[in-house]
Amino acid sequence: MAVPVASVKVRDDGVTNIRDWQGQDFEIGRLVDAKVEGGHHISVCLPARDEAETVGAIVSAIRADLIDTCHLVDEVLVVDDGSTDRTRVVAADAGARVVVASEVLPECGPGQGKGEVLWKSLYAAKGDLLVFCDADVRDFSDRFVVGLLGPLLLDAEAVFVKGFYTRPVDGGEGGGGRVTELVARPLISLLFPDLGPIVQPLAGEFAGRRSVLEQMPFVGGYGVDLALLIDVASRFGLRSLAQVDLGSRVHRNRPLDELGPQALAVLHAALRRAGVDLPSDGSIALAFPGASLDVPLSERPPIAGVPAYREAQ
Repeated sequence: MAVPVASVKVRDDGVTNIRDWQGQDFEIGRLVDAKVEGGHHISVCLPARDEAETVGAIVSAIRADLIDTCHLVDEVLVVDDGSTDRTRVVAADAGARVVVASEVLPECGPGQGKGEVLWKSLYAAKGDLLVFCDADVRDFSDRFVVGLLGPLLLDAEAVFVKGFYTRPVDGGEGGGGRVTELVARPLISLLFPDLGPIVQPLAGEFAGRRSVLEQMPFVGGYGVDLALLIDVASRFGLRSLAQVDLGSRVHRNRPLDELGPQALAVLHAALRRAGVDLPSDGSIALAFPGASLDVPLSERPPIAGVPAYREAQ
């Protein structure tokens, strides 16, 4: 079900400013009022694979602070991508609704990777406003969800919100985001310079309107975050984007030798959207001295075109 992508350019609508927000400026009561007035249903989606150490605390925080107390959020959905630890059990015990990615839309054929899980979240979640957060965050609090929802609830023009933050490593002030700084940011500067103000283009913390996300193709692997950013900006213009300062984010940092597949996936997604003729299915061999690693490639079409999704809406 791969979909070819033509050359994508960020839409020039004459308004080039991407709005910046401070997450701490959003007052929960005001957001609840805006949610009720707009008749919104809000889902927080956590893609997860082997995150038993952290997913329970994240789900518990959302339930305690944003569901049971103030009803800003309506559901916490964990979409499990083949975990071999107790991720599903821990998430369910903490109060999440848990679905297994391989059991969602099986008629669409197999897929794999982070983007695949995000795509299937659109089918499994009930909300018209969707918040996505990584399940490995160790300093999670409700500020992540509140910050990402703020622009969607208070600004009718905002349709897609990216979080940004500092990324301390080993107690230091910086050092995280190596693929961002060495791959994504140079690609944006060369190919999509209007997106240069985006602080964390690969952030796993983002939110969007279902009516927008369901029209977007989803890259199957780690290139999904950058691809969505480019595609939304191309379709709806820069004014549709917002970014929110969420403070800091502490999570599991991968060693350098595990970042090659992520970097290749990001590079592949960006180059295809710049019009480079690259395959959209199969795999690419990432070469190492004396060896190689196959990095899978896949791309799901806009889910709005999937018959089972249309029937479920």
